[in-house]
Amino acid sequence: MSPPPPPLGRARRKGGRSDHAFDPALGDAELISVRGQFTQGRWTRARSLLVATGADWDRRGHRLLTLAAVPSAAGWARDWLLAEPDSSDAATLLACADVTRALRPKAGAGERVRAREACLAAAALDAADPTPWLALMLLDRAHGTQEETAGHFEEIRARHPEHHQAHHLMTARLAEAGSGGDPLHEVYDFASWAAEQAPADSPLAVLPVIAHAERYRVLVEAGHASDDPAASGHWTGRRARQVMKAAFDWWLEWEREDHPRHRADLNFLAHAKICEGRPAEAAALFHRIGSHATAAPWSYSGRDPYPAFLAARTFALGTP
Repeated sequence: MSPPPPPLGRARRKGGRSDHAFDPALGDAELISVRGQFTQGRWTRARSLLVATGADWDRRGHRLLTLAAVPSAAGWARDWLLAEPDSSDAATLLACADVTRALRPKAGAGERVRAREACLAAAALDAADPTPWLALMLLDRAHGTQEETAGHFEEIRARHPEHHQAHHLMTARLAEAGSGGDPLHEVYDFASWAAEQAPADSPLAVLPVIAHAERYRVLVEAGHASDDPAASGHWTGRRARQVMKAAFDWWLEWEREDHPRHRADLNFLAHAKICEGRPAEAAALFHRIGSHATAAPWSYSGRDPYPAFLAARTFALGTP
C-alpha cells in the first residue's frame, strides 16, 4: 500500500503567504547576540566574532551572510571600513550586505554592479577567503549564467573544497538545467561526486538528497511533476529510496551538530522523509530541528513554507 499524501498544506495562494520570518542564524547563539548589537551600530563585537571565527570558512560565510541581512548592515560596514580601511572582515561584510541588497526584488542594475565591485575588492584583501566568492555566487545564482555561477564555485572550492553552502547553491543551479524528468540528470552525478569526494564525516554526504529535492522543485515549476509529493512518484522510486536510506543512515551515525548549517540539512532530510511517507523517521529529525525551520525545501511545489513545516512536524510528532 502506498503511503498517504504528506500533509504539507495547500499550494500558496497569491497574497496568502504567512508573515513568518525565518532566522538565518539557525541557532548560533554567539551570532544572535552579536547581531543584536550590530543592529544598533555597535560593530566592535562583530569584529571580535569574525576574528574568533578565523578560517572556519563554513562558519565565517554563515555568520557574515547572517549579519549582512541586517537592514543597516551596509551602512555599519562602511563605518567600520572608515575606521579600519584595510580590514578584510569589514570589506567582506560590506560585499555580503551589498549582495543582499542587490538581490531584493526591486533592486536595479546599478546595485548589482556595486555589489560585484565590492565582492572583488574584498577578495583582493584576503586571497584565501572563499566568502567574497560565495557572495558573488549568490548574486550570479540569481542574475548570472550557469557558467558564471560555476566559475565562482570553482574559486570557492580552490579555497575550501568542502564548502557547504557553495555546494548547495551549485546543486540548485544545476537542477535547473534541461527539462523533463531525466533520471540521469547531471545534478545527480554532481551530488554523488561531491559526496564521494568529501571526507566521511562531511555533511556533503547529504547532498544527493538536496539534489533530489531541487530537481523536484524544478519539475513541479515546469509542470512535469505533480505538486503532491505522493502522487508525483518522485520520492518513491529506486533512486529516491537509495538516496534517502544512505543519507539517513549517515545522519544516524554522525549527526554533525557542530556544523553551522546542519539544521539546513536536517530540514531537507525531514522534508524528504515526509515526502517518502516515513513520518516515524522524520520525527527524529524534527526533534533535532526544534524551532529552526528553513524556507527551503518547505516552499517547494508552491507551498507556503512555514505552514508546510508545521503541518509536516505535527504529522510526524503527533503534536503541534
